[in-house]
Order: sequence, then structure tokens, then C-alpha cells
Amino acid sequence: MAPVLPLVLPLQSRIRLAQGLWLLSWLLALAGGLTLLCSSHLLVQLQYLGTFLAPSCPFSALPQVALVAGAVALGTGLGGAGASRASLDAARYPRWRGVLGPLLAAGTVGGGGLLVFALGLALGLPMSLVEGLEEGLGTALTRYKDTEVPGHCHAKLLMDELQLRHHCCGRHGYKDWFGVQWVSNRYLDPSDQDVVDRIQSNVEGLYLTDGVPFSCCNPHSPRPCLQSQLSDPYAHPLFDPQQPNQNLWAQGCHQVLLGHLQSLASTLGSMLAVTFLLQALVLLGLRYLQTALEGLRGVIDAEEETQGYLFPGGLKTAWLQGGVAHRAAPEKTPPEEAPPKELG
Repeated sequence: MAPVLPLVLPLQSRIRLAQGLWLLSWLLALAGGLTLLCSSHLLVQLQYLGTFLAPSCPFSALPQVALVAGAVALGTGLGGAGASRASLDAARYPRWRGVLGPLLAAGTVGGGGLLVFALGLALGLPMSLVEGLEEGLGTALTRYKDTEVPGHCHAKLLMDELQLRHHCCGRHGYKDWFGVQWVSNRYLDPSDQDVVDRIQSNVEGLYLTDGVPFSCCNPHSPRPCLQSQLSDPYAHPLFDPQQPNQNLWAQGCHQVLLGHLQSLASTLGSMLAVTFLLQALVLLGLRYLQTALEGLRGVIDAEEETQGYLFPGGLKTAWLQGGVAHRAAPEKTPPEEAPPKELG
């Protein structure tokens, strides 16, 4: 059966192919390294922001898979650069001859499969952030007051840091704080009638106020920040409660975090797409170079033309089966005829 996608490669074409592969391999190594950096940055961000994501949100799988895919792409690029450089040196190529097969197999099955999988995650998983952040931020708001509850004692600090660092307030706005108790019970006086009335005014027995934590205030505002009695039109006569003039952060944390994480995922997805394209070109070039050099039977600097191909005998033939050009089968010697018997 004829080889699949054959390509005739004389000496000068083999040299240009090896030189081009050397450059593409280093570009692949660079893209793999950048993919590692992007996925590591997203992973670090999730270590901090993971508190505000629902435990069932699968978004954290994206940087983990991309990290492994970037490492494999980096290794494939370095290996491809070494192999293409050795293909120009008859003394060095025999040591790399046995490396090309495993390199092609690992780059195709491992690196290519991981890159496709990570690229699919980068396209699909950002949509899961909407519900994940909705649930996670709602839990963070309800745990804000639990400063003395084991396992929740850092919830207040993390929420304050989130609002101050990302310039946001509440889940979708500052009014989200009106529906949760964010003041710790240790600061409430049970003998105060106003505290008792507020607790008894709702079914859940929570101390609800129309105020927000200090971390919702914009410290760069020239006016004093309004934190309490925000829904009372007579409490602050100089301010219109219908206008966003309370000097609070205007955006909710859901919108801010959603845009931040989706932007990081988009950058990582772009790097994965570029890395996948470079890896496909490098693996194709290495396969043509491997089969072309094998057809020369070890004399890689021969002037004669040789043929490179993807598969030696059709798509049903294994990718790395032999890796040798077609050779003429040894002629079968006809069986010797028995000497004629002498007539007695």
C-alpha cells in the first residue's frame, strides 16, 4: 500500500526542514513555558478566590490540566529542537534516532490529547463560574459574622480583603448586606431593646440592619462614607438614596470576580490554542524528518532524494511501526531441483 501524504525531500529540502523545525521547536518551548505561567497564575488566584466559589464548581480543573499540558509541550519543544539539530550532524543523529519514536508518541498522545482537553475546558468551564460564584459569595456573606466559629473565623477577613482589593460590595450590590446578619453576636447587647426588636422582627432570628461593613467604603472619596441607615431618606438629608452617592463601591463582587476569572481563562485558552498549533506543526515536521532519514539507511548527509510520509502503509498502519522507508523484499531463491536420477 502506498505511503500516506508522501513528500520527496532532497538534501537541501531536508536541511531547510530541520532548520525550520529547530525554530518552531523553540517557539513551542516558549509557548509551553508561557502556558505554564498563565496556568500557574490562575491556580494561585484560585487559591485565594476559591473561598468564594462553590465546592462543586469544576473551574479549578482548568489550570491543573493546563499546567500538565504546558509542561509536556515544553518538553516536546526542547526534544524537537535537539532532534532537529542532530539531524544535521551525522555523528549526533544515531543517539537521537531512538528518541524520535517515543517523542512523537508522547507528544501526540500525551501532549496533543492534554492540550485538546485543556482547550475544551477553557472554552466550557468559564460558564460554570456564574453559579459557582453566586453560591460561594452567598455563603461568604452569611459567614461574615462567624468570627468565633471554627473553620469560619477567617471569613470576615477574606471578605473585607476581597471588597477592598477588587473595589466591590456585596454579591450584586451593597443592598445584599441588608438581608444577612454581618454583625457578630459578641457585639450585640441582649439587654438593648433595639437589638431585641431587630432579632424578633424576622423569622430566622437575625440581627438585620440597613448598613454595610467598612470594606464597602471607597477610601478615596472626598466625602464621609455612609455605612448605616442607608435606606432611611431622612437620616442623611444631603444625600439622595436613589443615587449612587453613598461613596460605596458601586459594583457587586459577583460581576467583578466573574470578569476577572473569565479574563484569565480567556488568556489561558489563547495560549493553549497557540501551543496546540505549534505542537501539531512540530510533530508533523518531526515525523516527515524521521521517515525521510530512515529511508537513507543511516547516511543522513547523502545527496540522493528520499521520501518522507506520515504513515508507511495507510492509516491502519501504526504511527511508529518501524519508521523505515519501503525496502525491496529479498528475492526468494527458487528451490533447487533434485538431480535427475540415473537410469539403472
